Amino acid sequence: MTTPDLPKTIHQGRNVKRIREILGIKQESLAAELGEDWTQKKISLLETKETIEPELLEQVAKALKVPVEAIKNFNEDAAIFNIQHNYDNASNNSNYSYQCNFNPIDKIVQLYDEKIELYERMLKEKDGIIEKIRKEERNITQIKGRKGKKSGKN
Repeated sequence: MTTPDLPKTIHQGRNVKRIREILGIKQESLAAELGEDWTQKKISLLETKETIEPELLEQVAKALKVPVEAIKNFNEDAAIFNIQHNYDNASNNSNYSYQCNFNPIDKIVQLYDEKIELYERMLKEKDGIIEKIRKEERNITQIKGRKGKKSGKN
């Protein structure tokens, strides 16, 4: 006796829950992402629905940052295979080392030179300001001296 192959039903709510858990997102966080009228309880109820309205499914997919098709066609076995496969590849790439496309010492020297130039400009500016103050002081002294001479003649 053979059993007929029943079409496999996709439980979209359960898929949302599995994807959310894989991504490490809490129900509260997903609710906050979906908007003010969403709560943790509402997310829990959503995850029990076998089918989710297309507009809502789009919103949830956007909040989870996954394509709608990922929720519609989620397959736990395939996901586990992909995770294991990617993990194995990651362990094979452990010998990868980052190589700078610039010499850090050159960058330090460049920053030092820029700092010296800035200090030199600041010193020139300071000298210019001091010179202006001295000129003003001389002018004031001359004006006072003239007033003193005029008042002394009277």
